[in-house]
Amino acid sequence: CVLTAPTAAAFNALESEESFPTGKQLKFFGDGYETEKDVNGKKMHVIPIMSGEFLVEDEMGWKDGVAGGNFFIMADSQMASIVAAEAAVDAIHAVAGVITPFSGGMVASGSKTGSKYSFMSASTNEKECVTLKDQVDTELPENVFGNMEIVIDGVDEESVKAAMKAGIEAACQVPGVIEIGAGNYGGNLGPYQIHLQDLF
Repeated sequence: CVLTAPTAAAFNALESEESFPTGKQLKFFGDGYETEKDVNGKKMHVIPIMSGEFLVEDEMGWKDGVAGGNFFIMADSQMASIVAAEAAVDAIHAVAGVITPFSGGMVASGSKTGSKYSFMSASTNEKECVTLKDQVDTELPENVFGNMEIVIDGVDEESVKAAMKAGIEAACQVPGVIEIGAGNYGGNLGPYQIHLQDLF
């Protein structure tokens, strides 16, 4: 997805023993027009794109991390939940070692594991949908009309916890925020369960 973002380039910023041949494979998008370039000692692939050139490093390091730290921002309107989510994302981006992997850092759709359809591994989290409050056993307060999820991935559990705390504190400064919650998936998404109250 970095390739599609205007003016972006992709550099490896992780010292690690393991790596992915990211640029080595992505270069083929250039359809034979790709070239190579050295940038400060880094082997870069240059891919011509409509807006200019996309540069991507040959190899990208990787290591195990923690994915899926999350919290919900429940507010009295959709706009208040969005403004609070933007504030949370800004605060999270100031924490080292974490990312918010969704566009703009926020998740409007939310989800739960499983579905009534056997071919789906995830589906809408109906208990968190503001438009379904009268149809399901909702987990939303009556006065909530906007709900955004923030998802955080990080290099370790402590980094994710610090980011969640910073994001929640920032979101709570926005007028209209009523409650902060989280997706509790019973450990189905992995071994980490970060309880919000333990952050404070």
